[in-house]
Amino acid sequence: MNAGTKNTKTAVKTKPVTYADAGVDISEGDRTKQRIKMLARKTFNKGVLSEIGGFGGLFGLDVAKYPDPVLVSSADGVGTKLKVAFELGIHHTVGCDLVNHCVNDIAVQGATPLFFLDYLATGKLEGGVLEKVVEGLSEACRANGCALIGGETAQMPGFYSEGEYDLAGFIVGVVNRDQIITGDKIQAGDVLFGLPSNGLHTNGYSLARKLLFEVAKYGADQYINELKDKTGAALMRQHRSYLSILKKLTSAGVVTGMAHITGGGITENLPRILPKGLAAQVELSSWEVPPLFQHLQTLGQVDQDEMMRTFNMGIGMIVVVPAEAAKKAKAILNRANERFHVIGRIARGERRVNYV
Repeated sequence: MNAGTKNTKTAVKTKPVTYADAGVDISEGDRTKQRIKMLARKTFNKGVLSEIGGFGGLFGLDVAKYPDPVLVSSADGVGTKLKVAFELGIHHTVGCDLVNHCVNDIAVQGATPLFFLDYLATGKLEGGVLEKVVEGLSEACRANGCALIGGETAQMPGFYSEGEYDLAGFIVGVVNRDQIITGDKIQAGDVLFGLPSNGLHTNGYSLARKLLFEVAKYGADQYINELKDKTGAALMRQHRSYLSILKKLTSAGVVTGMAHITGGGITENLPRILPKGLAAQVELSSWEVPPLFQHLQTLGQVDQDEMMRTFNMGIGMIVVVPAEAAKKAKAILNRANERFHVIGRIARGERRVNYV
């Protein structure tokens, strides 16, 4: 280059890169959030002190109703049941599943739900899908007397497959200290009441999907005689809430312990509430296992022990009742038109479930 000669380059004009170019449409997300605010507001009660959209949700505790309050919290997800929802395009019910699962988890300790928050993460935000999910959340929160006071929607392009999302929930409830139920009062001779499930609820779907879709090669919309239903419909039955009937039983003072039968089945969940030195004797012949579980076992030639520690097998909640209160408990359940099975008793032994 000769001395004194300028080295000049022609500037190339480029379009500014935005967050939307990276796959995150903030504007669309804002529009969707405005629409779902109305769904959340439908769940509000006098305890809610904040609007949707703040950095945190505010809730005022009624200390007149709960003079010695203990807060009870839980968190969970819907799991691979979402895979079935994606395939069928059904997104309303998974919100109900999530709320009811979390409500049951704190109800077994005697707690009344106060408020709920959700977390939904996806690759690309589909406003219609999100609204359907939140509709389910809102509906279940209203049914359980629980306020949906906030949540988080995360767009993470490249992290999730197209059309897929993950969903988790967080719940806080309250119980007066002298009304907490932990199972510490369970004694030998107490009776086990089993309340029916609606199906798989939200557990065991990885195995169920493998057996139905890979082993049997069923289609989601295929009618299966053994199930008396279409495959997808059988799998999408909602995780029911037991809150209403549990409140009736606990208010009557006939409960010493309760176990929500989720992942791990009766085998792993019932021992969680047993005091040291006590075991549960569960009679397998005391209830009829629903066709879905029977067919799954047949398809995979699954061992009985594996079935009992993977699925709820038709029993979604177990209530432990003192023998002298069993008659009263039956009367309460019958008045509420709640189906139930007496599935066994508490006996002395190692803290575990013995199937007889």
